[in-house]
Amino acid sequence: MAHIIPFKAIRPSKEEAAVIAALPYDVYNRKEAYEKVKEQPKSFLAIDRPETQFPEDVDMYSDVVYNKASEMLNQWIAEGRFIQDNKPFYYLYELIMDGRSQTGIVACASIDDYQNSVIKKHENTRAEKEQDRIRHVDTCSAQTGPIFLAYRSDDTIAGIVAKTKTRPALYDFTSEDGITHRCWIIDDMMSMALIATAFEKMESIYIADGHHRAASAVKVGLKRRQENPQFTGKEDFNYFLSVLFPDDELKIFDYNRIVKDLNGLAPEEFLEEIDTIVDIIETSDSPIRPKAKGQWSMLLQDTWYLCQVKPEFKNDDPVEGLDVSLLQNLILEPLLGIDDPKTDDRIDFVGGIRGLEELERRLASDCKIAFAMYPTSIEELFAVADAGLLMPPKSTWFEPKLRSGLFIHKI
Repeated sequence: MAHIIPFKAIRPSKEEAAVIAALPYDVYNRKEAYEKVKEQPKSFLAIDRPETQFPEDVDMYSDVVYNKASEMLNQWIAEGRFIQDNKPFYYLYELIMDGRSQTGIVACASIDDYQNSVIKKHENTRAEKEQDRIRHVDTCSAQTGPIFLAYRSDDTIAGIVAKTKTRPALYDFTSEDGITHRCWIIDDMMSMALIATAFEKMESIYIADGHHRAASAVKVGLKRRQENPQFTGKEDFNYFLSVLFPDDELKIFDYNRIVKDLNGLAPEEFLEEIDTIVDIIETSDSPIRPKAKGQWSMLLQDTWYLCQVKPEFKNDDPVEGLDVSLLQNLILEPLLGIDDPKTDDRIDFVGGIRGLEELERRLASDCKIAFAMYPTSIEELFAVADAGLLMPPKSTWFEPKLRSGLFIHKI
């Protein structure tokens, strides 16, 4: 039973929405964030990455930096760049990429549902990565970046979404990367009640993207509970900002692997070693994409190989049977010596949105071998989460990315 509630969004004025909307804070490194904010100082990235308001020698994790984020948020509200709705509503957020549309419900999810695994995770979080967002949320008393949640498609919600989208949009703009963003308010009481009831009937909802943001928001909520021992459970800090998408509208891209050396093997020796593990079913001097689960493409020297895992190595376990797990357990660890892909600096990961040409570029510059993966499916993600298990790192890459700054939840 999931508690997904409406909220009083702080959101941009219609005139400012396209300028304010920003890619998530963790898409950029520090240098890139400085360059982006210099180029567009009215982007919400200036608040999400407040170190951009200081010289580069200032510690980006100092109190003055987080205080600056809070100051700027309040200033932009005072200037009218943001407005706050006077009643709690649900909202719709549609993203269109390459002609493919996905529409989510913008709402707030319960930290208790996160704690009791109604909202299910599929990857671990690292405390040091959480700490930055904990301080940002706590200092601003606001959640500024929504968590990307997924649910099994529901006919009631789908009907309300379709009906709402026949009305004029609250926001409608195309960002510089070609993604169209449209938003609507769901403000009629009947639709809001039906949405709440539909989510209450769901046994599980899944974090698709934003595990660290979710964990940080939950920890701030738990901290606020300790600071307010008479809390009722209805306070805003008991909920975190989310956009919930039906599974049948989502697309997961491949998350590819590149390795800097062959662990002492000559290319010919490596090919001999993998001969007992995979069948090479195609070679080419042009990029080859894997066509089905159980396949990956491999770039070695100037040749692409389409590899099929031999039947005896396949696995029905939700985690061990993932293609990224098979590659790790059959090739990367035993042959290339990558024992822990989270910490080994000999391996790097390339999101499929960059294309296979990026793998060729990396091999021409600093790597020796690349593996292009068949994308993990949303059904595989659900199966892992339902089993209470965790995926290997860098198993999924979701596109398009939700913009920050379009909806803010004050706590």
